Amino acid sequence: MTEIVRPSSVLPAQRSLFHVETTDGVDLIGEVSSPIGESRGAILCLHPLPTAGGMMDSHIYKKAANRLPAMAGITVVRFNTRGTTSEQGSSTGEFDNGRAEGLDVDAMLSYCFESLKLDNVWVVGWSFGTDLALQHAKDGRHKGMILLSPPLRTTSNEELSYWNTDLRPVIALVPELDDYLKPDEAIKRFSLVPHIKIIAVQGAKHLWLGEPFVNRVLSEINSIVTGDQEALPLEF
Repeated sequence: MTEIVRPSSVLPAQRSLFHVETTDGVDLIGEVSSPIGESRGAILCLHPLPTAGGMMDSHIYKKAANRLPAMAGITVVRFNTRGTTSEQGSSTGEFDNGRAEGLDVDAMLSYCFESLKLDNVWVVGWSFGTDLALQHAKDGRHKGMILLSPPLRTTSNEELSYWNTDLRPVIALVPELDDYLKPDEAIKRFSLVPHIKIIAVQGAKHLWLGEPFVNRVLSEINSIVTGDQEALPLEF
């Protein structure tokens, strides 16, 4: 018997906490949520700004972990960047506004490939996490990047232009009513890298609040990672 998927829904998956140490000795805490059966792909989630409450449990990522393993066969890897706390615990170290966090990104990508042995891995950044992705997610083993509400807050034009030398897919979901970078401005800012795809999402705001927007984001992630074209069901 199917039930309506609600904000509180937690669908079946294998879930386990982990610790990863960076090259500068920071202990990162996170969680892997894997399908009960075969994994069709994986996402590494880079969370929003910690100083504004961002963490691995920020709602889009928690709902991704609660739904995508069962609904799409996608493994979801979440973690707290240095100095960030969530229900699962705290990563050591101190917030560095995206600079030293590059070591966190490197360590987590290595963990995905070398320890978890994941295939078809995509990096998903949200807000602050999109700047981390654009600046630091250059490991040649991941398939590409999905950017949610990119503010381009700390990413310079030079750093953005790097992606002209790396032609892996980069897809940006930009809310129509975003607080920081709306679609028209995003098109101008990202025009430095013509292959970056901008998807404007009508009616959405920076935080993607509301089940219709959660479903849209998770459906877009599923489509990019697995190739499924239909939106995720509203019942499971």
